[in-house]
Amino acid sequence: MSEINLSLLKPALESYIPLGRSGLLPALHAAQKIYGWLPQEVAAEVAKVLHVPLADVHGVIEFYSLFYNEPVGRRIIRVCTDQACALKGGDDILNHLCRHYDVEPGQTTRDLSLTIESSPCLGLCEHAPAVWIMDDGQSTVGDGVSENHRPLSAVYGSIRELTANCGNGTTTLANYGEYSAYKKALDMPPEEVIAETDKASGLVGRGGAAFPTGIKWGGAAKTQADQKYIVCNADESEPGTFKDRVLLLDDPHRIIEGMCIAAYAIGAGKGYIYIRGEYPYIVPVLENALDEARVAGFLGKHFDIEIRVGAGAYICGEETALFESIEGKRGFPRVKPPFPTTNGLFDKPTVINNVETLCNLPLIISKGAAEYRKIGTEMSPGPKLFCVSGDVAKPGLYEVPFGVTLRELLNMAGGVAGKKSIKAVLFGGAAGAFATSEHLDVKLTFEDLRAAGLPLGSGVVMVFDETRDIRDVLKRLGKFFVHESCGKCYPCQLGTQRQMEILERVAKRETLSDDFARLQDIGWTMTDASLCGLGQTAASAVLSAMKIWPEIFVECQKSNV
Repeated sequence: MSEINLSLLKPALESYIPLGRSGLLPALHAAQKIYGWLPQEVAAEVAKVLHVPLADVHGVIEFYSLFYNEPVGRRIIRVCTDQACALKGGDDILNHLCRHYDVEPGQTTRDLSLTIESSPCLGLCEHAPAVWIMDDGQSTVGDGVSENHRPLSAVYGSIRELTANCGNGTTTLANYGEYSAYKKALDMPPEEVIAETDKASGLVGRGGAAFPTGIKWGGAAKTQADQKYIVCNADESEPGTFKDRVLLLDDPHRIIEGMCIAAYAIGAGKGYIYIRGEYPYIVPVLENALDEARVAGFLGKHFDIEIRVGAGAYICGEETALFESIEGKRGFPRVKPPFPTTNGLFDKPTVINNVETLCNLPLIISKGAAEYRKIGTEMSPGPKLFCVSGDVAKPGLYEVPFGVTLRELLNMAGGVAGKKSIKAVLFGGAAGAFATSEHLDVKLTFEDLRAAGLPLGSGVVMVFDETRDIRDVLKRLGKFFVHESCGKCYPCQLGTQRQMEILERVAKRETLSDDFARLQDIGWTMTDASLCGLGQTAASAVLSAMKIWPEIFVECQKSNV
């Protein structure tokens, strides 16, 4: 390893020295961009410069799937094989590439020219099948690639409130406008801004948990501290979810303005946008937008925003795991209480909202809560974004008012592709549940979906036609959760592994006599005993499938489902 030239690394690390341990992830990204991987000597230098124990540096490298502690190819091809891409031939693409280059998935050619990997969801579900290529540090994505190697935005729906600026490339500040909602908020007392986002507007989180935004803000505002934080959770990694990608690429100033409003409301001086590692092509777009906002005076004096890039860990979508990641640690969820509103990022009061939630804030403040409530229903006010993918004629991001039915949404998407019949719809992604044709007239609201036993989740609507094998879908869900479990708590660590083993038997039609009971026991144990939302929902889709298609889990060798 004596050929490692550390002189290339030292200048790249200088800007991260003041950050200390919290600069670890960006420092490792910078180092890997130079060397292609993270050799022992590089890890040791990063540890020394940032004053982080070397064992902790290695722990972080090994935790995140996009960091490499062994040599990889100068070119890395990642082929998505999660549900949406599998429907469109993702496995065939992966196998073709592996045969052509004479490697197995996850292997590197002997000359270190190429590594080919099977990847979890790349957030390009409407462009399936998706491939992400890293070539000497340069990122491209496909299918659906623009002149700047950016995925095209397919935006539809019956309204265009949150997506008014989406679908035509990035909206500059000149086209976006002078943050009129933020200026209006500054003329209001902070408590009035919080009241508008609380019961007045009825805004709840759009990331899946549906926690009332105003309550979260109110708790942080009341807590006394010398520093408070606003964090934008842009770590969307739920298979089938891609709305954050579209909003960040096409309308970054709406997210920034939303963060500014939130910061004023709770008295925060610093913000972070934590973006998933699979979205490197969004970073320059965000950086440019932040620079535009600083030049215009919206950022920099009382409040500023920093970008942090993840490194391939679905668990970091959990709010406290995300904090740990920003702080330069492995993304392990924290035990609650204390809650983020009092002890969040760097143990300071923190409000964390997802991208879609933040995009609602300029709309609420500019329209006023009363006008905002005219969109949607009384119990589920406002617009909602749905990520429609799979076997539909027109996959894409759909904006609709709460209250449209599933049938209406699918009709907007052109119905099931090929004029086939619908077998199932996966709501909420991997952590969701299955609907069937019996649910087509269910209204897409929190209350109606809850009554039907379906989660709204992050807005995933993945369609499977009559020819699809639900066994294969379930096997991929099981594989996803095994890959993404952080391993901190035993119910999730062991439960996801045992669940996958049974689902693999189901897929092979080789079930054991007690697999049905065993799978239910594992699922409910994870749901009741896991530390965080990943383990608590890792069996949700499987348990729902067991209700709808129990026959495929019991002596399923001759079943045609």
